[in-house]
Amino acid sequence: MTVIFADPVSPESELVPPLPAGQPRPTLATMDDLQLLTIVGSLPHGSERRDAACELLVDRYRGLVWSCVQRYGRGPEPAEDLAQAGYVGLLKAINNFDPAFGRSLAAFALPCVAGEIKRHFRDRRWQIHVKRPAKELAIEVRAVFGQLTQELGRTPAEADLARYLEVSVGSLRDAQLAEMALRPSSLDAPLSGQPGGYSLADLVGGEDPRIDHMLSMQALATHWGELPPREQQILLLRFRGDMTQAQIGQQLGLSQMHVSRLLAHALGYLRPRLLGLDDVIDGRDH
Repeated sequence: MTVIFADPVSPESELVPPLPAGQPRPTLATMDDLQLLTIVGSLPHGSERRDAACELLVDRYRGLVWSCVQRYGRGPEPAEDLAQAGYVGLLKAINNFDPAFGRSLAAFALPCVAGEIKRHFRDRRWQIHVKRPAKELAIEVRAVFGQLTQELGRTPAEADLARYLEVSVGSLRDAQLAEMALRPSSLDAPLSGQPGGYSLADLVGGEDPRIDHMLSMQALATHWGELPPREQQILLLRFRGDMTQAQIGQQLGLSQMHVSRLLAHALGYLRPRLLGLDDVIDGRDH
């Protein structure tokens, strides 16, 4: 008995009509999107034919990616970076497309491409922490700003943007602040129009005397518990209550001379420790 083995039928061959004898097999470039998507879905990853079909589909839909880039590209973000994110979304759409749920790759790929660009803004570009709702609204503002400008024939005001996006003015302002935080300026960047090469750090802020006071209080707290309770009380009455030695003595039932000796002892104990005079401390300890 003779056994005849039939050639296996690939899923992609079902989309290609039978060819007359002698006619060459159609090339990938002559296939429509659905035929290429069937090849992508039927062949394993790493297959040369599958990779070629993917590359051809990506090339056909470059315009869709760049249309999304132009929509979200108002600002300092390089267009090439947005396009790279968009191509990630396009490849996801190509790999996940199911012809059973629709025959238009463009309709399926558009939200995938836009979603990847939004995710790029939301997750990678902010250099400081910004709440997610403000990030997403900032991206939407960027996307509709040009369209709304054309419709109104002028630069849209806050009220125009808030009404168009159906958000409050407060939320819109949070989004605008988030947009400013997308690429914060360096304090060390030179200022244009300022002679002498000044930076923003040279013109903003100043020394805060309270910082030194805070550091001194922290150092004092380190050794405060080493003083006897009576000396702690005298120091508080003298420097916090602004009382004279005579008033302190009257309140505690001590003579002024006794108060003076206790105050001098407490200050003599704390001073070298606060100033870091190790030699003086070692000499007193011995």
